Amino acid sequence: METLTRGELAKRCDVNFETVRYYEKEGLIPKPSRTASNYRVYGEQAVRRILFIKRAQELGFTLHEIKDLLSLRARPQAKCGDVLKRAEAKIQNIDEKIQSLKAMRRALSKLSSECTSRGGISECPILDALDDGEP
Repeated sequence: METLTRGELAKRCDVNFETVRYYEKEGLIPKPSRTASNYRVYGEQAVRRILFIKRAQELGFTLHEIKDLLSLRARPQAKCGDVLKRAEAKIQNIDEKIQSLKAMRRALSKLSSECTSRGGISECPILDALDDGEP
């Protein structure tokens, strides 16, 4: 079995050295074994786990949610439906964020359309609206 130092693991997974330390501290990756000289060594399981974490983050899952997904995998009685529920909740969360972003865009577009960009800063309708709490 190939073993990797923390630095090698970080490089192989394209993450920061401190990220590996953090994942270990938070229980996202198992504590590594140690050499006779007390160096941490990681195996292929750590590589797979970190790549899983990265892919899950790309889909919008938080580290807390990822830890939950990983704990499901470790429970033999867990069902695929348990994962589906979490994925559907994440989809709902993403849809809510999209709606919120669209509302922010509409508000900012409206403010931008009111700006002639010709007046002085004291006549800026965008800053005035932010002062008045009217975005």
